[in-house]
Amino acid sequence: MDPFDELLRGVRADSTGFRRADLAPPWSVRATDGAPLTLYAPLRGEAWASPGPGEEARAVRVGDAVLVRGSAPFVLSDPPGTTEPAALLVAAYHVRGRAARRLLDVLPPVLVVPGGDDCAALTDALDTQLAACPPGQQVVLDRLLDWLLVCTLRAWFDGPDALSPGWARALGDEVIGPVLRAIHAAPERPWTLAALAREAGVSRTTLASRFTRLVGEPPLTYLTTWRMTVAAELLTETADTVGAVARQVGYADAFGFSAAFKRVHGVSPSEYRACREPERECAPV
Repeated sequence: MDPFDELLRGVRADSTGFRRADLAPPWSVRATDGAPLTLYAPLRGEAWASPGPGEEARAVRVGDAVLVRGSAPFVLSDPPGTTEPAALLVAAYHVRGRAARRLLDVLPPVLVVPGGDDCAALTDALDTQLAACPPGQQVVLDRLLDWLLVCTLRAWFDGPDALSPGWARALGDEVIGPVLRAIHAAPERPWTLAALAREAGVSRTTLASRFTRLVGEPPLTYLTTWRMTVAAELLTETADTVGAVARQVGYADAFGFSAAFKRVHGVSPSEYRACREPERECAPV
């Protein structure tokens, strides 16, 4: 699976956090509910986005979107001097799993994304669905909201403001890109530096040097971190035994896997799973 697909797999629209707001001047909206991600998109009129203290305010028009992480110091308001009403789509998103939470590490607290035809068409479709109330409306809305988030993030990652992590930039590299995709597609394979170098078609020395320069860490270190990310997902989302999870991420025995998992996550696999059972109160990992 592509690394970007992994980032987005655990991000889903929260139907209870989705609404259409009709606003008359003067109006303002703040990010106060603390959702991991909240998306704001004008359906009618224009808005003024103030990302936070010291940040320059930016105009947000129909087709544009604003994505806010958590309760960032963000205000969306009517432009100065306007008398025109506005309509605003607000959508909150859940972020589940260790892999998806890497997305939050990549994004700035507030990002304003100029829209394109695709995003504008999606917001129009969402507005139409809200007004029509057809059978199966909520399923359609959830899918459209997920699509709108992907559209917005893709536009931001492709834009000049994106501060992509090393592995994201390296995906486009002709040598390192195939190695990253191979690791993500099959973390259970018995990868060695030599095997990864064959995927890239270069020597081990060249791979190690180039991978570390572009990604920020050696290839086998990245492999271990990704394996432990996948393992955390499996421990949370399945009832597989620790031994079964170990095999799915390339470890022949549970002991070696448990030691590696604890080095990365700070707790054993069993403790990690227990801390994520319903009703349990555990310290953050």
